[in-house]
Amino acid sequence: MTNANSALPETNVEALAQHLATEPKTVQLIDVREPQELEIASIPDFINLPLSQFPVWSETIHSQFDHEAETIVMCHLGMRSAQMCQWLIAQGFTNVKNLSGGIDAYSRRIDQSVPLY
Repeated sequence: MTNANSALPETNVEALAQHLATEPKTVQLIDVREPQELEIASIPDFINLPLSQFPVWSETIHSQFDHEAETIVMCHLGMRSAQMCQWLIAQGFTNVKNLSGGIDAYSRRIDQSVPLY
C-alpha cells in the first residue's frame, strides 16, 4: 500500500447518505476498518476488508468487485481508506472514491445514532 494522496477522488458523507437512501445497490461500499472498530460503529451495506488482513483478501479483490462500478471506500477518518483507494486504482479500478472524514464525519453530520470513537 502507498501513502495517502490528496489528489484522490473523494465523496462526502452527504453524497453517501443520498446513495444509501435512493440507490444503495448501485455503488460498491468497502470499509477497511478493523473488526474491533466494526463492533463499535458500522454503516449497513459496507463490505469489511480490514487492512490488517490484506494478504487474506487482496488476491480475491478482482473476483469480488466490479472494476468499473462506483466504489466508495471508508475508514474511521479517511486516511486508511485513501491508501486503499490508491491500491484499488493501481489494480485497475476506474471509479474509486475516498469517503472524506470517514465514519466519524458520517456520525457527526448524517446519523448521530452511529457511535463516535
